[in-house]
Amino acid sequence: MLYPMFAMVLLTVVIGGIAVRSRFASVKNGDMQPEYYKLMQGGDVSTKVAATTRSFNNQFEVPMLFYVASALHIALGLEGLVAVLLAWLFVLARCVHAYIHLTYNRVLHRLAAFEVAVVAVLGLWVNLLVQY
Repeated sequence: MLYPMFAMVLLTVVIGGIAVRSRFASVKNGDMQPEYYKLMQGGDVSTKVAATTRSFNNQFEVPMLFYVASALHIALGLEGLVAVLLAWLFVLARCVHAYIHLTYNRVLHRLAAFEVAVVAVLGLWVNLLVQY
């Protein structure tokens, strides 16, 4: 469980880096004024900045359920094969979701990846309850 959790942390850090790079690029290209970033308001946001910012913010929503379930599996000594497979499925789905969000951003494809991740994290919680 620790390795999938670390993989999620890496995904979050990578997406954060992409978001920061897109913000610097938006200022450098003249698409955004630096003042916008003081309070994240006061102008129109480029599509790239909006997508990368939203993708980064997404890493602090449903993944929190994953982190808690994973930590509980570890703390309670319930790291069985089913839990580990569900954890990796969650990570894979979140990687696919982020890739879609940051590239071609087709909503139905992104929704499918999101749903797989939600089912996987729900499975982690059900597994936790059954095993406990």
